[in-house]
Parts: sequence; C-alpha cells; structure tokens
Amino acid sequence: MPSLRRIRGREDGKAPTMCTSLDIGTEFVKALVFRIEDGAGIVTGTGRTRQGLGHMQAATVTDIRGVVENCRSALREAEGTAGIHPNQVIIGIAGELVKGFTTSHSQERRKPDAPITEQELDKLIEGVQREALLEAERSITWETGLPSVDVRLVHAAVTGSAIDGYPVTNPVGFKGRHVRISVFNAFAPLIHLGALQSVAEKLGRDLLAVVAEPYAVARCLNPDDLGAAGALFVDVGGGTTDIALVRQGGVEGTRMFALGGRAFTKSLADRLQLSFPDAEAAKIKFATGQPVDDRETIGAIIDEDVSVWSAGVELVLEEFGKHGQLPARIELCGGGSRLPELAAALRDKAFARDLPFVRPPTVSIIEPAQVQGITDRTGKLVDQQDVTPMALAYQAIELTSPEQPLDAALKRVLRGMRV
Repeated sequence: MPSLRRIRGREDGKAPTMCTSLDIGTEFVKALVFRIEDGAGIVTGTGRTRQGLGHMQAATVTDIRGVVENCRSALREAEGTAGIHPNQVIIGIAGELVKGFTTSHSQERRKPDAPITEQELDKLIEGVQREALLEAERSITWETGLPSVDVRLVHAAVTGSAIDGYPVTNPVGFKGRHVRISVFNAFAPLIHLGALQSVAEKLGRDLLAVVAEPYAVARCLNPDDLGAAGALFVDVGGGTTDIALVRQGGVEGTRMFALGGRAFTKSLADRLQLSFPDAEAAKIKFATGQPVDDRETIGAIIDEDVSVWSAGVELVLEEFGKHGQLPARIELCGGGSRLPELAAALRDKAFARDLPFVRPPTVSIIEPAQVQGITDRTGKLVDQQDVTPMALAYQAIELTSPEQPLDAALKRVLRGMRV
C-alpha cells in the first residue's frame, strides 16, 4: 500500500492550515512550510541545508542519521521563518531505480447493454495494477542484477478512462462494449522507500505521502497551458536527471539516470585538482557569468560532460519515442540546470535530429512563479532549484481536493491488494 492518504483537516471540516514539503536531494535538503487556503498554497517559510558527500548517492539515502540531521536543520530554518511547526510532511523520492509509468488496460465487455458496476470497475483497475507491478519488478530486477528485489508502490493515480473511445470521469452506470482505464504508478525498491519512511519517523512527522519527484514536477504547470501536445520535463538535480513525459493531459512515464550537478563538480575537482567545495564554487561562478580563473579550461571540461549528459537524455527520449511522437516542448528545472550549456545542448539541432519530435523543440526554464497553486510570501524562491519542493507542495494541496470516484476505486483496490 503506498504511503498516501488524505490530509487531515481541522475540526471545523476546513482544509488544514499548515504543512511541510521536503525535497531530500543529493546536494541539498529543501524544506517549505506552507499554508493551505481555498485549494491553494501560501509559502511562509523556507529552509535549505547542504548534504554531506556521504549522506546521499544518486538521489538515494546512504546515511539515514546524517540525512535526518540535515532535514532537522532545514526544517528549523523554515519553521523559524514561518513561526509554526507543522506535523504533516510530504517527501519526494528520486533515483534510477524509481520507476514511473502509465499502464492502460482495455476490456471488451460481454454484456455491453448492462451498466458498468462498481465491482466491475474495481476488477478492471486491479488488472491494471497487477500488470504494472509485474513490469516494475521485471525492470528493477534486471537493472540490479539480483534474482529478486522487494518492490513497493510509491504512489498511484488514475490518469484517464474511456468507454468506446469517449472519455468519462466515472465509468460506473455507463453502458458500452470497450472500457479503458489508465493508471500512473511509481514503484521503488523497499530499501529506498523505507529509508525515507524512517527519516520521517525519526523527525517525528506524520508522513502524508512519498511522491516520485518527476511526477510532481510534471504536474506543477497548469495543464491548460500545456495543451494536448504536452511537454517533456527535465529536472537536473545533484545526483540524477529526472525526465517526465506528459501527453494528452496525463503523465505517461518518468525515467531517471544517475548524472546530475555533482558529476560536473567532481569532474572539475579531479581535472583541476581542486577541493570539492572549490570546484563547486568555480562551477557556480562559471554558470552565472562571474569572473573565474581558467574559464576557458572550465568551459571545455563542462562541454565534455554536457555531451555525456545530453546522450543520457537522448537515450531516455528514444525510449519514450517508441510509443509516439514527442512533444515539441522541453521544460527544465533543478539546481543543475543553472548551467546554460544544458539548455543549449537540448536546443542544438543535432540533438533533435534523430528523435521523433513533432517539430524542433523549444526549451524553457521553469520559474517558481509558474508553479500552479503556490504563492511565495518569503521572497526566497527565486530560481529553478526551488521548483521541485514547490511541486511537492502542490501535490499536498491536491490531497485536499474532494476525492473523485476513480480515485476512491483505486484506493479500494490498493487496500485489497496491499502492494
């Protein structure tokens, strides 16, 4: 069963007043304290703490005690600004072995003249979920090389349903021959999911949900602005690059690979014989156009690493492209994306030449003000590195919205399956 439940409201039945989102990244822990009012979030406190080099590896926890202390530090800063200590928290999960994909299942009904029942809908969703779990287990087992891996569902969401080709929000009561249900699922090895659950427990917080970060980022922009064509979301973090494909208003899939901002810093440190902090400072100066020693050499090193990074993105997009043409829109975020060479690589005509884009893609940087449903009252959320914790906050806000019939059906099925 995924760590997902409705947010507790106040006794008067209104939405809860305060909550916290935690983006536990390879380089930083970022915490946001926000107030929920009328289906929107107002950020009143922010905190950020740098992780130790041994605390995280490729976006996964390697030292629970160290990560807990870093989270406490970030929370103290955020709560000090907000002047309140929320108990409820939503946490993001990332890493190469976090698998997110949409599974669609169609069924031809024997009695098309009979209305669809709740039991029939539950059975159809259960078939989708069992198929998705088997696919995730095969993928993660193959990638780890282990004979078996304990895989757990992180979270799930119904992304669409249709009867005889016509979209419906609740199939129950409709007649028809062909029923189709699509569900997005994110799975992770138990060791990764359990580590984050342990972090929340040691922090003494009520864990609302663990959400796959690329899914959260892919949902952070207003779907009306994306249109039916959708977009590709590329979140460049410290240890990984997360990519999500959105088409027809739904998240079709997410993929991650272990190359992020820390790899660029480590390359500079090794080749220029610098300490890691000095290499990080040089990278930031280079990225922001500040004066820096050996700018030409640093640029050449970064260009080499960007070529490797763009090849990783290309491999992911080749996989996405097997199932249809790619949207001609790429949205970048994450602290690692502050290197302008990354956006330039995606804009290069050679990058798109062998990929099934509808047309040459436009590449944009997501600004914090674009994240739907979130308003920053602190003035500290200023660039693309702040988008992910804001996107997680938006996921918490979605938990306050009235539960839709398909969501209720999915919850019933998951409760019975205990995945």
